[in-house]
Amino acid sequence: MDFALTEEQTAIFDMACAFGEEHIAPFAAQWEEDGTIPRDLWPKLAELGFGGLYVSEENGGSGLSRLDATMVFEALSRSCASVAAFLSIHNMCAAMVEKYGSDDLKVRLLPDMVTMEKVCSYCLTEPGSGSDAAALRTKAERTNEGYRLNGAKAFISGGGYSDLYLSMVRTGADGPKGISAIVIEDGTAGLGFGAPERKMGWKSQPTAQVQFDDCDVPAGNLLGEEGRGFSYAMAGLDGGRLNISACSLGAAQAALEATLTYMRERSAFGQTIDRFQALQFRLADMEIELQAARTFLRQAAWKLDNGAPDATKFCAMAKKFVTEAGSRVADQCLQLHGGYGYLADYGIEKIVRDLRVHQILEGTNEIMRVIVARGLLAETA
Repeated sequence: MDFALTEEQTAIFDMACAFGEEHIAPFAAQWEEDGTIPRDLWPKLAELGFGGLYVSEENGGSGLSRLDATMVFEALSRSCASVAAFLSIHNMCAAMVEKYGSDDLKVRLLPDMVTMEKVCSYCLTEPGSGSDAAALRTKAERTNEGYRLNGAKAFISGGGYSDLYLSMVRTGADGPKGISAIVIEDGTAGLGFGAPERKMGWKSQPTAQVQFDDCDVPAGNLLGEEGRGFSYAMAGLDGGRLNISACSLGAAQAALEATLTYMRERSAFGQTIDRFQALQFRLADMEIELQAARTFLRQAAWKLDNGAPDATKFCAMAKKFVTEAGSRVADQCLQLHGGYGYLADYGIEKIVRDLRVHQILEGTNEIMRVIVARGLLAETA
């Protein structure tokens, strides 16, 4: 078993790190204050191939593996987890359009998605259905031209900001088999947005309700087949869980490295605080936890890439383990900074706030435990 990264994977990681250090990190605090990410950032990322990470080269993408992609998100999150997470959402949508979309839909949407001239939001959660996603109520009724949508989606990253909204809607009876996936383009009559949400973290990402009020969408914007939307959504979330885990890992690693630098400079009781054995033990524990999280994440990504039958279970396990480890490490880094860790100038409190939501989205960590337990019981039945 070879745990070493390939030369290509190392190059991908280094390239993403360098981009983040130059184009994201110096501005992340200002973007958080502004509550938005400049649109011209996305085409710059796309020039590196990051607009269509898993989209095939035939369709203009990079054709990378899920393991390769975790390198990108870990590296970018060292500069800002909020920006990296938004890129992850867009890539999940682009992969779904390529995998399930008709030839016409791919021709119409993928070129601009890959270049990130158009960015896409993923719309599953509703005000009344979060973990119980199959209970969604947004209705899509058939018309002569396509579908008429009525309902609302909640907590949507890019609500009112994105160009495309890949939405799960109900075209049939109650339950998962009545759900379909449809792409709604910005500017469509009947598409509206709620007020920007005020959030604990991910403040640079515009987040709002996405609302449909007699919103007419052409039949050609249906993704795949009617009644298959829920299965498409769940399949997309396996990769999304890996990506959000990588975002936790990268940001927590950056926090640890900043803490090491701080401790070498900060003096107390006649010596720098990195000389106190009690604090060295805490550093060791964080390093161990991050290394274990990284290995677990990459194993899960390898399983998803290779179509392992237990890939979904491993993606769920990795998401639960890595996101919680990342938050624990970030919190400890804040503590080791003392009062300075609570100040925005040091960047640690932003990491703590940004990472907290990773235990909630892409399926809560409670739902991750449900997935793991079901898989375990099925294996031993």
